[in-house]
Amino acid sequence: MPTSPLSSAQAARKAVATRLQGLMKDAGLSGHELAIRCGWHRAKSSRIARGITPPSDADIRAWCIACGAEDQAADIIAASRNAESMYVEWKQIHKDGMRRVHEKTVPLYQRTRAFRVYASNVMPGMLQTAGYATGLLKTITAFQGTPDDVADAVKARLDRSRVVREGDHRFALLLEETVLYYRVCDDEAMGEQLEHLLTVMKRPNVSLGIIPRRASRTVWPLEAFYAFDDQQVAVETLTAEINLTAPGEIRTYLRAFTELSQSAVRGEPARDLIREALAALG
Repeated sequence: MPTSPLSSAQAARKAVATRLQGLMKDAGLSGHELAIRCGWHRAKSSRIARGITPPSDADIRAWCIACGAEDQAADIIAASRNAESMYVEWKQIHKDGMRRVHEKTVPLYQRTRAFRVYASNVMPGMLQTAGYATGLLKTITAFQGTPDDVADAVKARLDRSRVVREGDHRFALLLEETVLYYRVCDDEAMGEQLEHLLTVMKRPNVSLGIIPRRASRTVWPLEAFYAFDDQQVAVETLTAEINLTAPGEIRTYLRAFTELSQSAVRGEPARDLIREALAALG
């Protein structure tokens, strides 16, 4: 079963730090000597070597030159960029608002043929209605303290969601039953969202499963994750998005998805759960 995706991001950062440490040792330099050659305070080289401070591209180039290993800079820079792209804080992603991140991920959504999505907290983005998305994104904006471009972000999210209706895309979606009750918008918008679920379930390219609260399960509730074909898994935590591309980790998440699927109901039993949630709105 999945370990914390954060551990994978930390391991990737540590691997970069270890490579830099190795270059320093091979050159016979101490951290203090390397810092002098780079024109840094010695604390900087120590923090980079211990994996505390992620190095910039310029830092890596300076480090490699100081160690007489300039030919290795490009490879280490690529590894560092990959490590940093694995773990990106939401505040960084949303520093200019949310619209751009939706637009930026359109190519990923368009080239993905098979989506496998597990949602334990909110509706999957590609299924959200305008009212539901507005309530949710307003809450996220307020919590993160990032620029408010909710109206534009909602439009961008809905535009990205056209993949559900257009092109050759298949969607296997799993929702915990509690997602049907979490109020991230007003009752009217929540009702529209639940009605939309009933509609989208009719699409031939969509398989929607709901895991009942009382279901017997072999996998505990996890943080929401999105699998794009067999190439990438995006895990959503409170503070960051973690993107996993290692084949072993992807296989682990897909295995978790398969086992979670066994606890889900579909078809009329799933519709009954949605209708119960609608009735609870009063």
